[in-house]
Order: sequence, then C-alpha cells, then structure tokens
Amino acid sequence: MTLPKLLLYLTLPLYVLDQITKFWTIHTFPPPWHAPGKNIAVIENVFHLLRVHNQGVAFGFGNGTSWAPIVFMIVPIIALTMIRIFWKKGVFQHPVSVVAVALLLCGIFGNLTDRLIQGFLLEDFKEASFWERLSQGYVVDFLAVRIPFYDKLVPSSGGWWPAFNVADSCICIAAVLLFIGGLFEEVKNQKTGSTS
Repeated sequence: MTLPKLLLYLTLPLYVLDQITKFWTIHTFPPPWHAPGKNIAVIENVFHLLRVHNQGVAFGFGNGTSWAPIVFMIVPIIALTMIRIFWKKGVFQHPVSVVAVALLLCGIFGNLTDRLIQGFLLEDFKEASFWERLSQGYVVDFLAVRIPFYDKLVPSSGGWWPAFNVADSCICIAAVLLFIGGLFEEVKNQKTGSTS
C-alpha cells in the first residue's frame, strides 16, 4: 500500500480516534488541579482512565517547566521535516517502514494538535493573553496501566506506567516497526550485495 493510501486509511482514522478520545477525556474529567486523582477504573488496579496534562515529552520529562511548552511545539516540526527529508532520500522503502511512517505521522499530528489548542480551552486561563494561553498547551494523556514489577524499577510510580494516549501508542509502535523495517532492509541489502 502506498503512503497516500496509508495516510487516508490508517493515519487519518487514528488521528480522529486520538482527538475524539482526548476531547472525551477533557469533557469527562475536570483539570487535574481541580480533582487530583479522579479516575474511572476499567479494571480495578490494572487499567484506569484519567486526565493528565503533559507539557513535557515521554514520561513527563520537562513537565511543569516554563520552557517545555514552547520547546516541545518546535520538536514535532523538526520531526516532520526530518521525515520528509528521509522520505525523499528513499530511507523508508520496506512496507513495514512505510506503515511506521503513517503511524508516526498520526502520533506527531495528534500531540501537536493538543499543544496548539488545549491551552486555549482551559477555563482557568480564558482571560489570559494569547501567548500565555499558548504556553499552557499540553498533551492530553488518559490511559493508565499498572505493570507488574514496574514499581521495583520506579518505586515512586506505585507500579503505574506513565499515562499515555492513542498518539503516544502510535509513536511507540512506529518506533518498533522502524527498527523491524530497518532490519529487513539490512537483510535485503546483504542479499543483493552477496549476489552482485
């Protein structure tokens, strides 16, 4: 399947799912500072739905800092530029890598959308300036999963993996697929190199 078809049949539906679930979250749960710890237990002590504002990146790095919202609005733009450059150079040739790019684009656009609009939807900042509201942008994380033995690695976690969303899941799956696609490409290059 070509990238345009994957964008239509994979990236776009997952992006829509990502945004629907995030808007459901912000309409179901109050901001974390109004009701800390409020959640819905789908499977008690294993899988919960909640509302987390993540202004940082993976695992909340940079969360709560003044520089994170601006820096992490720029990072996705750099990532999109790099994907375009690598695409033009033919780096993503294996079908697995093409699927990975489609998933990666969903993840980037999903979280970038949050950073650009969520700050403007916060009632507590509706009277703030444009730049202050933009700087309040955050990624909506809402999936919380408890992983066996994770509390041994990170005692402060209580065993709960950092909250995530659909876009984050797409990025993680894309990373694995890019690695697998790279292995396939390496094997293919070795075979063509040995037959020439």
